[in-house]
Amino acid sequence: MADEPSVRRRKPEPKSTESLVSESVESDTEQVEEQIPKKPRRKSPHERLDDDEAYSTASLCVDILRVLTFIGLAWIGLSYLISNGDTYSWGLSDPPKYVNPEWWMKKFRGPIYLTPTELSAYDGSDLSKPIYLAINGTIYDVSSNTRTYGPGGSYHYFAGCDAARAYVTGCFAEDRTPDIRGVEDMFLPLDDPAVDRHWSAQELEEMRGREREAALKKVDDALRHWAEFFRKKPEYEFVGYVRMPEGWPDTEPRRPLCEQAAKRRKSRVVPGQE
Repeated sequence: MADEPSVRRRKPEPKSTESLVSESVESDTEQVEEQIPKKPRRKSPHERLDDDEAYSTASLCVDILRVLTFIGLAWIGLSYLISNGDTYSWGLSDPPKYVNPEWWMKKFRGPIYLTPTELSAYDGSDLSKPIYLAINGTIYDVSSNTRTYGPGGSYHYFAGCDAARAYVTGCFAEDRTPDIRGVEDMFLPLDDPAVDRHWSAQELEEMRGREREAALKKVDDALRHWAEFFRKKPEYEFVGYVRMPEGWPDTEPRRPLCEQAAKRRKSRVVPGQE
């Protein structure tokens, strides 16, 4: 017929029963295979060796640290419980410092900064506070040696202050200050006209320059010696630094040499008359 389209769409041919059954079986099989966990592949000896090497020294150190930390905490905890809170160290007369909570607080707290006035409160007169001393602006805790730095001790003058000047001059009572201006004078010879006439004015001026340079080095060496002494002493713990006022030491008058240091000065010696 002329009205009807020349091309007609063909209807899909119905699938056979056998085809439908086959597709259903394949689909069910795929779902079952997905649900069944796959058996892990067995590693070769070389792969197992690589896994063992992956357990590095760093991992071993971490494990050891965990065990030691657990033992330490258990040791402290049991001591605290058994002593009803009286001690963390099983009553040892000289317990390790790492069982003291204050020791750990210092480690994590970092350096502290104290003004000279604040530092003076740690001179040992208050038994609830540690004993601090400072040298060249660095503060150390010397509480482990109260017999020496505590009240009545032979070096109690150094407690609660920065007495850098006294370390050089030896005048403990007079020179409890970090101001070392003029200390080099104690290493300089005295001017004596009767002796100095053996040199010309130019020779004497050059000599004085060398003498002052040598004197300054002696002061520096003395301070370095004592600073290293406290830094290397394991029983003296680093605490922090002294915060001096702005403009110091120019805001204070220069101190004269103490009597003991001044007595050490002698006249120059004429060459050939040593």
